[in-house]
Amino acid sequence: MSSTFSLPSTSPTATVVIYSGGMDSYTVLHRALREGLEVHALSFDYGQRHARELDVATHVCRQLGIPHQIVDIRAIHGLIDNSALTNADQAMPTGDYADDNLRATVVPNRNMILLSLAIAKAVNIGAGRVDYGAHGGDHVLYPDCRPEFVDAMNHVAGIANFEYVTLHAPYLYSSKADILRDGLSMGLDYQHTWTCYEGRALACGQCGSCRERLEAFAANNVLDPLAYDATVQVSR
Repeated sequence: MSSTFSLPSTSPTATVVIYSGGMDSYTVLHRALREGLEVHALSFDYGQRHARELDVATHVCRQLGIPHQIVDIRAIHGLIDNSALTNADQAMPTGDYADDNLRATVVPNRNMILLSLAIAKAVNIGAGRVDYGAHGGDHVLYPDCRPEFVDAMNHVAGIANFEYVTLHAPYLYSSKADILRDGLSMGLDYQHTWTCYEGRALACGQCGSCRERLEAFAANNVLDPLAYDATVQVSR
């Protein structure tokens, strides 16, 4: 007696969204929901200093009533700890969001690792797509947010399994200000996001990520609803 094994067929109406809890993935998440897709949010604990973003992600998904999974991959921390984002002994760079002062925040191979796991989940549940928030402002800083990387991973996602999964980065050529503008047009409340690279109770307002966020709000003539450290002079 023979038996056959078949993987679930992929559904064009379902997607796995890599959801960090930050501004970009928050907007990507809602954009997928606006498309009418069945959204499965996926977050990762890789030992990041700003793990508070995971609490924010959990809260948002509960409010939206969508499935949310946090995958604990802290076991690989020793493989990726040569970064200010994963090593608290390294000083967190401050100043503008630019290559000359934020190279220390690059986590080795982060997006390839996270995307591989997200693609696996998509195949496992029969989702036809994986969404993530790579954007134009990250092209210089983070190699795994560049169009060449996204194209290559999209190709791999199409041949790594029997079922085809599409990698979708809707803001690949957009700035942070563009993403915020799109989110504001959807009526999104960015109080429910976490951007700061520091793991404090309040956003520091000085790290490159905070500064880029504040610049995006200024470009849209909107006040950032997030609370910042009162001891820091934050220009809004």
